[in-house]
Amino acid sequence: MTQASGAKKVPVAVLGATGAVGQRMVSLLSGHPLLSLAEVAASERSQGKRYADATRWILPGDVPEEARGLVVKGVEDELASPVVLSALDAAVADTVEPLQAGRGRLVVSNTKSFRMKADVPLLIPEVNADHLALLDRQSWHASGGGIVTNPNCVVVGLAMALAPLHRAFGVEAVCVTTMQALSGAGYPGVPSLDALGNVIPFIEGEEEKVAQEPGKILGTLTAEGVEPAPFPISVSVNRVPVRDGHTESVFVKLAGKPSLADVRHALESFSGEPQRLGLPSAPPRPIAVRDERDRPQPARDVEAGHGMVVTVGRLRPDPVYDVRFTLLVHNTVRGAAGAALLNAELLSATGRLPGR
Repeated sequence: MTQASGAKKVPVAVLGATGAVGQRMVSLLSGHPLLSLAEVAASERSQGKRYADATRWILPGDVPEEARGLVVKGVEDELASPVVLSALDAAVADTVEPLQAGRGRLVVSNTKSFRMKADVPLLIPEVNADHLALLDRQSWHASGGGIVTNPNCVVVGLAMALAPLHRAFGVEAVCVTTMQALSGAGYPGVPSLDALGNVIPFIEGEEEKVAQEPGKILGTLTAEGVEPAPFPISVSVNRVPVRDGHTESVFVKLAGKPSLADVRHALESFSGEPQRLGLPSAPPRPIAVRDERDRPQPARDVEAGHGMVVTVGRLRPDPVYDVRFTLLVHNTVRGAAGAALLNAELLSATGRLPGR
């Protein structure tokens, strides 16, 4: 989608703008054709400073020019932007995000706190764009505000790969083992003596999220809310010494016993509303299937589609389930900041933002 001639960009505020995910949001907003970074907000120690002075920039390159001179606001301040991308920790987001939604702002949240609320969309735009209708049921709707949530960063990749299989054949059971990048723990993240040359087979609260969230994402919107997809998910998570990119070994039991060729076709041909609408952050094909016996690898594939493509490889039959494969998702782009931008683009394209 290209910006209509003479149309103004939608002003956007970023909460938690000095943190790792907040910086990625700021970076992705630079030069965006539909959205414009207008406000940044962070903790008290950063307030009143220029963004460039308040931020220890950890991404490649320099702070984007349009962000450098913005004065950092407080996360509870009155914001002028109609859409708010939030990278706040749950402890702060629990109060701040509803506050901003109550002021008529559409908040795209990364926190776990609201994902499983009955009236809050848990959104992957390619998978369940119709769940945006839940915004109309929220208490903030009358003011024009609301909360939309991104899934957990592992779940984004898993649910994206399961969606075409569930639609085409019906998923009956899933087993997944994750190898999750260090950046998923934020910055500075895992202590170096724990991370180097090591695997940590535990991440607080992670297995519960991966077991629960795909059911809501792949569920059916009803008058009462979302009826979750009924299949069980068995999960084991690990933190590994990789900078960016969550790798997942996935085993899927399918109804109808489709051929491997049919499974591959379902994955490769998958697309959704972002592709139909031509949203700027959406890759033409959100899932890439690779044939090499040793791919995907974070070092080689994590930036596919500017980090927005989920890469699937090692697709093969399984003697216990039906199919197994390895997938890779960029946890801070498709799993966090890029997901938030895509959600905001969908809000704009569907007329939920003022003036769009």
